[in-house]
Amino acid sequence: MLSNLPNVYKFSSLINTSLAKEGLLVASSGVDGKINVMTIGWGKVGVLWSKPFFLAFIRKSRYTYELIEQSGDFTVNVPPKGFKKIIDFCGTKTGRKIDKIKKLGLKVQPSEAVKSPTLSDCLVTLECKVMFKKRMVKKDIPSNIRKRFYHNDDYHICYFSEIVNITSRNIL
Repeated sequence: MLSNLPNVYKFSSLINTSLAKEGLLVASSGVDGKINVMTIGWGKVGVLWSKPFFLAFIRKSRYTYELIEQSGDFTVNVPPKGFKKIIDFCGTKTGRKIDKIKKLGLKVQPSEAVKSPTLSDCLVTLECKVMFKKRMVKKDIPSNIRKRFYHNDDYHICYFSEIVNITSRNIL
């Protein structure tokens, strides 16, 4: 049985469709308050320890990794139609060099339960608190997958994160 949060499965289809088609937007903030937004194409909504969870896969080389390590949380935002250019930009540019929020004119607002912000124009926001993490290990990954996705040995960190709040905006 899940906690008293809105049922995460109500949004599973929308989240999975967005992951499969264009991606989701992860927002994070560091101790200095700097915000970054990154596109992810890999993730999973589920239940762990009778609580709603999101598994996010972030490479250690990404700026978002640094911010999540500082804050211990992030938000997962489901973009609306018409966000393709924003999704592409956030998936190809680093927040170390560019303020993506300012450059793209993204609207952010404080989250209710985590330090990282929500993206106001997105359809659904999952506020996620990291419960534990696991680094992918080269020897555990089949060689054909390593060749395709990890030719630079830049393996993902899997963040197992409890969904502590869900916000939806005019979708259901």
